[in-house]
Amino acid sequence: MRLAIAKRDVVSLSREKTIVLALLIQLFIAAFSSFLVVGLTSLYDPGSVEAGGLEVGVSGDAATELQQAASDIDGVETVRFDSPATAMVGFQDRRVDAVLDGRLENGTIAVTATVPEGSIESTLAVVQIRTILETLERTERIERAEWLDRPPLPLPQETSASPYFGFTYTVLVPLLLFLPPFISGSIAVDAITEEIERGTLELLRVAPVSLTDIVDGKALGMAILAPLQAILWIVLLGANGITVRNVPWLVTLVGAAAVLVVVVGVVLGLVTARRRQAQLLYSILVLIGFAGLALLPEHPTTVVAKLAVGSETATTTATVLALTLGAILLYAGMRRYVGTLDPERY
Repeated sequence: MRLAIAKRDVVSLSREKTIVLALLIQLFIAAFSSFLVVGLTSLYDPGSVEAGGLEVGVSGDAATELQQAASDIDGVETVRFDSPATAMVGFQDRRVDAVLDGRLENGTIAVTATVPEGSIESTLAVVQIRTILETLERTERIERAEWLDRPPLPLPQETSASPYFGFTYTVLVPLLLFLPPFISGSIAVDAITEEIERGTLELLRVAPVSLTDIVDGKALGMAILAPLQAILWIVLLGANGITVRNVPWLVTLVGAAAVLVVVVGVVLGLVTARRRQAQLLYSILVLIGFAGLALLPEHPTTVVAKLAVGSETATTTATVLALTLGAILLYAGMRRYVGTLDPERY
């Protein structure tokens, strides 16, 4: 009977337009992740997208140093001007996309940058100019090191890490794996409160099932839905060339998260018996709980990223096991609570 109730609730989801739309959005993201990640990464890290032949006008006493720094950056070309005034004329005539005026002041280089205002091009120009200035600073520090009275702070090591790799495993994969549990919990709230508000929960109790059996069936359907979605998303990510490792551990984590939020949703639905109140409380409690998980040695999003790339540690697996154990205990506590309720109340 529990399975029949679970099947009934899952099938009824096809009539919920909001839920179907949310699932389709996730499906679209997972199915076309290799294309979407390029555009999304440009928002996550604008420097990952080349400025497409950005032309920068340079002028002033330090124009040569600026040109040398810009020569090491892909997608940037420099145009030298005799004076800042002629450089600004070139900028206004759109012969260059930005202007850098470098002046020598008391033995230091002062640079004034001019970029377009209020456009996507300006964002990319700022990122590229920042890179030019960082390169100039690094070069100057190395060349002037012998004239310093004391050694400067050590420069950070240059890295060639791809922003696409970081975005994919720290943002995209956790997003796809944690959205299904949150949606499952929200559906669990509706599944309980709608039965109570419509009076159909009493009809279910006409069958030879207890209130605990009814809640078990509804919670089971919602809790299973999230891991199944996670498996599908992982398959689609793999089809897009995004390798996800430790799939069993990830599915276990998603299942534990789904059970935790479904239990919260079911209990709130039974306590309030009103959809709006229960959904509001559910949203607040889930957000607080998710933020509170930052107190763990590793946040669940970090756990997902480390498992997905295959760099898990003992703390990572311990976190998954702890959340799984917590989900089991919380579910058992929910069943015990439901067993103490008076069915006639609903």
